[in-house]
Amino acid sequence: MSRFTIYQDNYADTTIVSNLFIDEYMKDANDAQLKIYLYLLRMMSAHMATSISDIADKFNHTEKDVMRALKYWEKNHLLSLEYDDAKNISGIRLINVDSKPCADIVPLTTVVPLPSRAAAPSKEEAHTPEEDRSSAYEKPSYSLDKLREFKNNEETSQILFVAEQYIGRPLSANEIRTILFFSDKLGFSSDLIDYLIQHCVDKGKKDFRYIEKVAISWAEEGITTPKQAAKYARKYDKAVYDIMKALGKSSAPTKAEADYAIKWIKEYGFTSDIIMEACERTVLATDKHRFEYADSILRSWYKENVHHKADIKAIDEAHSRKRSKKSATGASQFNQFMQTDYDFDALEKEILSN
Repeated sequence: MSRFTIYQDNYADTTIVSNLFIDEYMKDANDAQLKIYLYLLRMMSAHMATSISDIADKFNHTEKDVMRALKYWEKNHLLSLEYDDAKNISGIRLINVDSKPCADIVPLTTVVPLPSRAAAPSKEEAHTPEEDRSSAYEKPSYSLDKLREFKNNEETSQILFVAEQYIGRPLSANEIRTILFFSDKLGFSSDLIDYLIQHCVDKGKKDFRYIEKVAISWAEEGITTPKQAAKYARKYDKAVYDIMKALGKSSAPTKAEADYAIKWIKEYGFTSDIIMEACERTVLATDKHRFEYADSILRSWYKENVHHKADIKAIDEAHSRKRSKKSATGASQFNQFMQTDYDFDALEKEILSN
């Protein structure tokens, strides 16, 4: 009896992406993080295996780029990484945005051992500030009953009303969870929550993921009152103005310029001496587009895992050796060309004959 295929007319090879992911998570992720997360969804839906090296090759990234993206989504609680006895990643469990684990795991086969920084972090690296923050300030998955109780409380209902006035629209359930998180887990008073939201809206930031990041940074600093928050904000603004001055800017920062400075300090986690080094090199190199130029320097240092000025020196020396080797190779080829013997008489006859 011959074999036959069973199929359906309305079949579609599709990957489902949560609307909440699009609304709440996508806008904060960079290009590499988005590509890798969507690819993991695709592999999970097809029950296909992959590896760190396969993902890196597919998107033309380094394995460190892939690991950095995976760590980003793990920090945002959209996946969890599973390790074997040798501390290599053996699987990735994708988690729904409502924090309920998916039934499927993306298996990683033929995993290429990663550099020690990524595959088997040292004791010092095992507790980075970002990872500590993720564990110490993890937002609980509040139930609908808990949200209802929070909304019906006389004091907290006033907080929600004020927040809606600042944001300019009704709050979603997830945004109410975030405000509950500020009160319940971070221990913020009503006055501090009021000041927090007002502070962020005044800076043009109405996105609750941004507001949550600011709240966590305040909690890390031990801020408990609006007065302390205002003092901290002034200190933070001073760092932005110091960068402006270092790049030869005397005016107030534009939003784009402030965003660059914030990224270097917060996202990249660079200390002021590293940022100032990049600014100094920028000023010596160009008179135009200095923030973009400095960003390209700091972005490359971030990819090179720079943490101290000594790391920059090591990178400079490696680049210098590479340039010297390239120059030596070019000179050798030029000398070989100049030393080649030509029969100029025969060459002249060939030219004249044509």
